[in-house]
Amino acid sequence: MYAIVEIAGQQFKVSKDLKVYVHRLANEEGSKVSFDKVLLLDDNGNVTLGAPAIEGASVEAKVLQHLKGDKVIVFKKKRRKGYKKRNGHRQYLTQIVIEGITAAGAKKAASKKAAAEATVETAEAPKKKATKAKKEDTQE
Repeated sequence: MYAIVEIAGQQFKVSKDLKVYVHRLANEEGSKVSFDKVLLLDDNGNVTLGAPAIEGASVEAKVLQHLKGDKVIVFKKKRRKGYKKRNGHRQYLTQIVIEGITAAGAKKAASKKAAAEATVETAEAPKKKATKAKKEDTQE
């Protein structure tokens, strides 16, 4: 089972026990966090797509540590002009481990469809009775 979830503005393909580096989260180390914006859910070949997100589905994770990423060198140069600029950047990151994926949205969607079909059937039944009554009135 895997899911595509949006975490801190980025989309990640996650599964149980996967460690992921994401942009810095405000949660403390060791705390649990839940992500509700699940865009796609694959349960052994049974794929559920969200529009834009799957309602009721969530991904549970635990914050392992806060750290800084590798240094990225930004070097700008204009040839024959004597212009050189060297700058560096280290991104603030959070390492999380995925503890579980909850797929409650798929069950709720199925029950909503069944409830909608039941209401359609009950709404059609009185209409049929009314048309029969009109036919009897016109025959007399």
